[in-house]
Amino acid sequence: MSKILWDKTGERLYETGVQQGVLYPQTGGLYPLGVAWNGLISVTESPSGAEPTPLYANNTKYLNLVSAEEFGATVEAYTYPEEFEVCDGSAEIAPGVKAGQQKRVPFGLSYKTALGNDTEGLEHGYKLHLVYGATAAPSEKGYVSINDSPEAITFSWELTTTPITIPGFKPSASITIDSTKVDAVKLATLEGILYGADATTDPVAEAIVARLPFPEELIEIMGTI
Repeated sequence: MSKILWDKTGERLYETGVQQGVLYPQTGGLYPLGVAWNGLISVTESPSGAEPTPLYANNTKYLNLVSAEEFGATVEAYTYPEEFEVCDGSAEIAPGVKAGQQKRVPFGLSYKTALGNDTEGLEHGYKLHLVYGATAAPSEKGYVSINDSPEAITFSWELTTTPITIPGFKPSASITIDSTKVDAVKLATLEGILYGADATTDPVAEAIVARLPFPEELIEIMGTI
């Protein structure tokens, strides 16, 4: 085996940014319709759990029991899709009139982060993040008077998730796909599902509606994760 080398050309990797956020409100246990999330500022992933509980026997540590890991996140944005209102506990009681403190609809989320390196910069690639079974907690909204240094209001939500089944693996609420390590054609097929596609020149062809596929379908498309 050759000697380890650090910071080789092309291997100085970094990850940055967040873009192309898509919201998928849950309907009947599915995520049948995706809508663009404009004004997305940040997604802060906050896993929790996986904490060891030591057990002792014969005056020595016998083993560690590790608690289940959970996926959570904080989403910050300047605005949000109208479809997110039902996920944030709002319900329309009359045209243009919304009541708060209502049932919060679960949802899915996808977004991209850029992968850069020392030779290609941000053109190197990206990671595609998929989140399932998310629920948004009530958040603080600060409205202030407009002054000589106006700032746009930012909204923030704490997300908790419920894991879903992944064949052959433990249930999970998050999947990440690295564009530099998967087949480009398969990735394009997946993104056509996540983002939708316009109808072709064929007059009988229909546009593909954006939706969030479950892991079983994702594995079928990508071959493996």
